[in-house]
Amino acid sequence: MDNNHLFIEAVRSGNLSTVKQHLSKYPNAVNQKNAQGFTPLILAAYYDQLPVVAYLIEQGADISDVDASGNTALMGACFKGYEQLVSQLIALGADVNVRNVQGATALIYACMFDKQAIAQLLLEQGADASIKDTQGKTALDHAKAKGLKWGEELLQV
Repeated sequence: MDNNHLFIEAVRSGNLSTVKQHLSKYPNAVNQKNAQGFTPLILAAYYDQLPVVAYLIEQGADISDVDASGNTALMGACFKGYEQLVSQLIALGADVNVRNVQGATALIYACMFDKQAIAQLLLEQGADASIKDTQGKTALDHAKAKGLKWGEELLQV
């Protein structure tokens, strides 16, 4: 295995010491995208690796960077349902209203994947419930389509 593959595996598995070693030798790797367009930060978020996420940001990872679909680390944490990570990313400066290539936001993902606590947190942190995706649907529209009773109470705009 090459060094980059070992680094990516360390990010996914939460092996912080290997992540630190790699970045000490290759500091530019902090924002380097892999073949699928994922940065180390996005991968760490998708795998719920809180200490790795914090360290990558401390080392200069771009919290606003996106994957090939335009998803941020925050969006990934929202659709995966990682509430503590969502809170951490917001505290570290993640924009709650960024839109991906389909126009979806973190709030839309929270509704699409029935993550009520995350939706509440996003709204408390300034998420705009009126944003529409490329299909013209808001987070409330997605919640209604899923039959989520909490959606109407939480998302009235």
